[in-house]
Amino acid sequence: MAAIDWKEAGEFTDIKYHKAEGIAKITINRPEVRNAFRPLTVIEMSRALDDAREDAEIGVIILTGEGPDAFCSGGDQRVRGDTGYLEDPENPRRTPGGASVGRFHVTDFHVQMRRCPKPIVAMVAGYAIGGGHVLHVLCDLTIAAENAIFGQVGPRVGSFDGGYGASVLTQLVGPKRAKEIWFLCRQYTAREALQMGLVNAVVPLERLEEETVRWCREMLEKSPFALRMLKASFHAHEDGFAGIQQLAHDANLLFYGTEEAQEGRDAFKEKRRPDFSKFPRRP
Repeated sequence: MAAIDWKEAGEFTDIKYHKAEGIAKITINRPEVRNAFRPLTVIEMSRALDDAREDAEIGVIILTGEGPDAFCSGGDQRVRGDTGYLEDPENPRRTPGGASVGRFHVTDFHVQMRRCPKPIVAMVAGYAIGGGHVLHVLCDLTIAAENAIFGQVGPRVGSFDGGYGASVLTQLVGPKRAKEIWFLCRQYTAREALQMGLVNAVVPLERLEEETVRWCREMLEKSPFALRMLKASFHAHEDGFAGIQQLAHDANLLFYGTEEAQEGRDAFKEKRRPDFSKFPRRP
């Protein structure tokens, strides 16, 4: 039985998008290919994530895959071209030399996930492999079913993720283990993933959504701005100047709500000299 009464929040081809009780749920809906993503899938996930961010009623976002067999198995190799993934594999753009011109749409989605100020929770059943494994790694929390399988396959299929897929994984499990995961392309059980710090909790498959929703409800009870600032703070040092910019933006957003900032705004609009003398100079 569902742990929550989900309401459809938009029509899509490759994903399902639902909302309920302040939670948004994005579901990759391609179970026939173990929820592998193609460019359209990522474009739709991006649209849904942007909607969830802009919706003031939403405080937490779940990312999951349709069915019990796979969270996501990464990029759909059937639409992998010579230089990336093809939006239109039947009629791809080509270079003057004839090579098909593709793109890694999912890289932009990775950045979008990191910059989203609301917590994102991966709800993982079955395979989280390759690019699908990177998606769960980039989520803020991961709740896994007992049947979950984790791992990277890049070097096995002539691919790799030298960005967040390597750097954030290293932050989670340490450099030696991260290199093992990438270099050997082994698969790991949910319990092994829990032991190495890849996931936050492991539950029976039939309780996966119930437990994930429980974690989301707990976060919804917390200060939304505190969660926003914490997420930016966790990422600031990892993302360099981009991370610092995000943290500074959020601090400025908080400052805008103070009387001190509003005195500057009001003085400008009223064409007078601002009076900042009434505000403390804190030690």
